[in-house]
Amino acid sequence: MSHPASFIARDLLPDQEQKRAALNYLNEAWAEARHDGVDGDCLAQASLFAAFAELVRTYGEDAVAKFVEGLPVRVRNGEFSTARARQ
Repeated sequence: MSHPASFIARDLLPDQEQKRAALNYLNEAWAEARHDGVDGDCLAQASLFAAFAELVRTYGEDAVAKFVEGLPVRVRNGEFSTARARQ
């Protein structure tokens, strides 16, 4: 998977653009894995493991533990829901 913008240094992109680019890469990888027959639940669990492992490497266990304490409220508030009911 080669992208024309992949030569751009990470520091040249603002944080929001980096997050958008990262999400695009993940969506492409996710679609490819699903196409190859990988179950969505397995992908989700592996993705969470990889994400938390990276966060722990970057910020440490205590900081990540504090971060995940807020996840139940964010999930219940629909922050991670992709399909929202229209009124």
